Amino acid sequence: MGRGRTLEYPKTAINKVNRYNQRATYDLEQIHSIINTSSVVHVSFNTPDPNNPFPVTLPMVGVAASYEHPSASLGEPLDIYLHGYVSSRLMNLSRDANANANANADAASTPPTPTPTPTGLPVTISATKIDGLILTLTPNTHDINYRSAVVYGYATIVTDVAEKLWAMEQVTNSVVRDRWRFTRLPPDNAEMQSTSILRVSVVGGSGKIRVGGPRDEQKDLVRDDLRDTVWTGVVPVYEHLGEPVPHKENRVKDVPAHVLEYVKDTREANAKYAADATVDQSQD
Repeated sequence: MGRGRTLEYPKTAINKVNRYNQRATYDLEQIHSIINTSSVVHVSFNTPDPNNPFPVTLPMVGVAASYEHPSASLGEPLDIYLHGYVSSRLMNLSRDANANANANADAASTPPTPTPTPTGLPVTISATKIDGLILTLTPNTHDINYRSAVVYGYATIVTDVAEKLWAMEQVTNSVVRDRWRFTRLPPDNAEMQSTSILRVSVVGGSGKIRVGGPRDEQKDLVRDDLRDTVWTGVVPVYEHLGEPVPHKENRVKDVPAHVLEYVKDTREANAKYAADATVDQSQD
């Protein structure tokens, strides 16, 4: 049975891949999968501080999901939920951006447009997974097998309690699959007050993927002196989850099945992808 339609982020001046565009992907499923299999995403934003001209980039835990459509697949439009401390700079800037947008809307005399402009703090979210080291005949053609994704959107604070709890569950389960229901629930009032969840309404994104082995130039492939003396190939790279180590305060004798299964499944999936990525495909 054939695959259904594939949704893509539209190409724009912001997200269009120019360099090595044969590696580009705009496929929602591929981009969201890269984000959701990355332990850390990097969130970049600008600040209004005149003494700091540089964009700020923070490592954060995040997940692509949809509260409005919780059964949505990775191949459908999704928001990005980010977990952080309530008084962090990113949370405060997002809160201020949304408040300013609401104030401007209240002051406007014109009626709202049918498709309102997204409000919130503009952010860029990126994630990269390294799958192999490509060793070739000359330094110029060395490369890396990788999967990278970049999405752009507007961040706002989640204020609805039900959505906030749901998002906290998604973020927790992105760390270890199904972890949420095996912990103390629900979070107490102090934990809810100290935690903020950002919802990033994504407006665009793109990805780049490189698979295969060395791609040496023909001028080097015809040189026997090089091919007889320089080893070429791929060193697979993947995130390896080790055996769980109990904490000194732990009183549970056996490691829970959901933890062991997640470690095993993730370890095997990562190793398989890195190995499969060494196979040459029709990609330059």
